[in-house]
Amino acid sequence: MNTLRGRRGAARAVADVDAGSILASVEIAAAPERIFQALASREIVDWWGKPSVFDAREWSGDVRVGANWRASGIGREGVRWELEGKFLEVNPPRKLSHTWNAPGSSAEPSIVTYLLEEIDGGTRVTLRHVGVSDRDSCIGACMGWESSLTQLAARLGALNP
Repeated sequence: MNTLRGRRGAARAVADVDAGSILASVEIAAAPERIFQALASREIVDWWGKPSVFDAREWSGDVRVGANWRASGIGREGVRWELEGKFLEVNPPRKLSHTWNAPGSSAEPSIVTYLLEEIDGGTRVTLRHVGVSDRDSCIGACMGWESSLTQLAARLGALNP
């Protein structure tokens, strides 16, 4: 497995396209409680996505086990996208896990899990996204998570190298 050590404040993501999984990590100069809030609120629209490729515009959710979340935005060439899921585990401020799927899709939902670990000067966020159905989606999601977590770090405070 590749190591995720690198420049602090810049996220690093790797994809195993054969397994349909992504592993990403970033270190942020903020407390786990603050980061959990950014992961589990409408604040997601401020950091999630990649400008001009995957812009999040709306998010709603009831952050408790079994409850739903929903997000939408604008993708490449102005194409609207929507995602939804259910919360599987809500353990503030250490862990958040939910399903991920397009509304009405017949595909099995993938699962996104955020782990927050307190470190000197902040928090290490480790994301695992498993069950991604195809190679292209896995590559795109990997690039998207790297960009999104880098934006989250920039918004909340990147740790200095």
